[in-house]
Amino acid sequence: MKKTRILAMVMAGGEGSRLHPLTAERSKPSVPFGARYRIVDFVLSNLMNSGIHAIYLLVQYKSQSLIEHVRKAWVLPPILPEHFITVVPPQMRRGQVWFQGTADAVHQNLNLIRQHRPDLVVVFGADHIYRMDVRQMVQFHLDNGAEATVAALPVPLKQASAFGIIDADAHGRVRAFLEKPASPPPIPSDPTRAYASMGNYLFNADVLEQALIECHARGENDFGKHVLPRLTEGGRLYAYDFGQNRVPGVRDYEEHAYWRDVGTLDAYYEAHMDVLGLTPRFDVFNAQWPIFSSNYQGPVARFQNAQIDNGMISAGCLINGARVKDSVLRREVVLEPGVELEGCVIMDNVTIRAGAKLRRVIVDRYNIIEPNTRIGFDSAEDAARYKVTENGVVVLPEAQPYETARTSFAEES
Repeated sequence: MKKTRILAMVMAGGEGSRLHPLTAERSKPSVPFGARYRIVDFVLSNLMNSGIHAIYLLVQYKSQSLIEHVRKAWVLPPILPEHFITVVPPQMRRGQVWFQGTADAVHQNLNLIRQHRPDLVVVFGADHIYRMDVRQMVQFHLDNGAEATVAALPVPLKQASAFGIIDADAHGRVRAFLEKPASPPPIPSDPTRAYASMGNYLFNADVLEQALIECHARGENDFGKHVLPRLTEGGRLYAYDFGQNRVPGVRDYEEHAYWRDVGTLDAYYEAHMDVLGLTPRFDVFNAQWPIFSSNYQGPVARFQNAQIDNGMISAGCLINGARVKDSVLRREVVLEPGVELEGCVIMDNVTIRAGAKLRRVIVDRYNIIEPNTRIGFDSAEDAARYKVTENGVVVLPEAQPYETARTSFAEES
């Protein structure tokens, strides 16, 4: 039996303007998430766990951080030539222009698809937090004789007007795409929910190439706005119900079909809160479907007179006489005596000096918080100094790297 050849094109060029200031120095897929990951690690892990090992990562805005992360974390053994994760910046093969949209990014790299000669092409985004067995979507595609398939997330009908909605019949065949409709069409089998597009697509390779060529000739450059709606006119375009996807190792207490677009600071913050606790909505630990990332070679975390209540603490952290509640600390964070954190996300190489108190704060890397600083308690004062989201989360931008001024517990005591 012939093995289906699958090539993945991952859209990792997002500017992420709504995540500013976290994207001031990096692209959206490169933004750190949780205690040790970056956002891009989730789509790459899903592809790898699904047995899809031929992956082109299309980058554009502020891509150096992402390129370095992939170089360090995602090197596949060269002994298997069809197993690779290759970063592809704009090649400008058709003129001095960057990628003009998602479809244009793939169109500019049709040569890579032709060289690989796949049967199917997976086109996925790189800026979502989720687990997905892509093999199940592939099987759905093949079983229905589809030319293209869109991953669809069932969402409550009352919330559906905030999404791009897919109108599909009872068999999953797509009739139309609607952008944030006032009256979303319900799923035929569930009148309480509608299908939201997840931005993950699967194509027969020949259909994709022809569609991209035709759309390019019309000056059209986006999958969701141009390529897919045109395929509804005569092609076999189907919606795959992500709610039916089953990933091994997911626990009963987790939110079934967890998927978050962390495109805003508030969504990004709430997704961090979702990974905390004994029964998190999304448990990042799953031995049967791991999320891979870089292999940090630094020291283990150390604690002295520390109080930790629902915290996720990464390697290299030094917590001395501090209190941490409902917070995520990434690598090599230093908390001095008297520090109190509640509902915070603290990124790599941050030092918080003695007596400082932070509540609902995101601190990007390399910051030094001065002694007795208070952030997250006075909204007017916070807004005058920092970025404050609609939901009141305070965000500190990345600072310049510094030489970590840490001492041993013995010296501190």
